[in-house]
Amino acid sequence: MKDDHLKALLAIVDHGTFEAAARALSVTPSAVSQRVRALESEVGHVVIRRTTPCTPTDSGAVLVRLARQRQLLDEEAEGVLSSDPAARVDLPLAVNADSLATWFVGVLEGCAAWTDTVVRLHVEDEAHSSELLRSGSVIGAVTSDPVAVQGCSVEQVGRMRYVPVATPELAAAFAKGRGVDWSAMPTVRFNAKDDLQQRLLDHHGATRTPPTHLVPSSEGFLAAVHAGLGWGAVPEEQLGDDLGTGRLVRLGTRSRVDVPLYWQRWRLQSDRVERISELVRRVAASALRR
Repeated sequence: MKDDHLKALLAIVDHGTFEAAARALSVTPSAVSQRVRALESEVGHVVIRRTTPCTPTDSGAVLVRLARQRQLLDEEAEGVLSSDPAARVDLPLAVNADSLATWFVGVLEGCAAWTDTVVRLHVEDEAHSSELLRSGSVIGAVTSDPVAVQGCSVEQVGRMRYVPVATPELAAAFAKGRGVDWSAMPTVRFNAKDDLQQRLLDHHGATRTPPTHLVPSSEGFLAAVHAGLGWGAVPEEQLGDDLGTGRLVRLGTRSRVDVPLYWQRWRLQSDRVERISELVRRVAASALRR
């Protein structure tokens, strides 16, 4: 497969349209279209869905990952050979919002010292970031999936503990016996993929789904819990001194959800892939539960 054909495919996926890809490659849209048709003819499959934005087909995702791997290796080689001190290599990564708000900040601090790298983060739920690896959108991801994506390796880096908390006022308003009425007390949910609250509801035998507020932001989620909008499962690291000061109270002495976190990365002999993997391991070892 010719490099210019793969570059055309990658540009379409990254920029969304044939026209935007053409501008990025400094060619005409017709040239981009011809390269994609030539690629599809060679592999015998449609590789791109002509939607807005354009997305790769399953066959196209395999080629997108190949194209991105080639791009990474080419940029690393050019960086070594180049005399331009400003030359930088893109490093696309996936991380869930809660990790980004807590322990992954240490990874960013480590990356800040790399003058040869540009970090591009995709914020995605830890149970779904594997799809970004599979599609070739990222070279590494923090995920809760222990099964390696084809062409990737996987290792557990720790566990993130979530505890159910609420304001004292909300807990008092829905007090029931020695605990709370889990079926009635409003809850806060990050998004439709977030099942942490449901796990705790099931654990406490809730007989019906309580009023549920959606707040799709890690910082906003905690702010909503602080405001008394509902109870929520919050990472221990994000609580700070909230429990000590009494701003929030823990619901259920032993109630918690431990989410195993894994680092998945391309099996590729790349300095950047090895460097970011070692940094993730080191930061996770000091910040996450084992």
